Amino acid sequence: MTINQISVFLENKYGTLNQVLGLLAGAEIGVIAATVADTQEFGIMRLIVSEPRRAYAVLKENNVSVHLNDVFAIALDRNCAGTFRDTTELLTKGGLNIEYMYSFACGGKLVLVLRTNNTEGTRDVVRRNGLNYLTENDLSKL
Repeated sequence: MTINQISVFLENKYGTLNQVLGLLAGAEIGVIAATVADTQEFGIMRLIVSEPRRAYAVLKENNVSVHLNDVFAIALDRNCAGTFRDTTELLTKGGLNIEYMYSFACGGKLVLVLRTNNTEGTRDVVRRNGLNYLTENDLSKL
């Protein structure tokens, strides 16, 4: 029900982002989605990639500060207004706090990627409400 996300700690220096993306490209690992949150000193890049475990290993081998995290990928109808709010409302009513989220469009679907403060509680909300979650196998087919 969850997918693996790569989180990379980046120094906010010229070329750092490109270096990390170059390592992934060199290993022929595809980037499906990415987001970067930054401050003046550092940033955190979060990536959904074609081969997350291999990407983790490649980055670790190259002394990149990287973590592998479980996140939820919920497929939404991209033509329906309010679907983000409807989904976040279900989580909020379930007593869950969304730590972060981002989205991307792929294969005619809008995919909401999120992490909450309670993975098991999120699984319960997803199941009870019949949310259309994606697996890593699903993402590779989009």
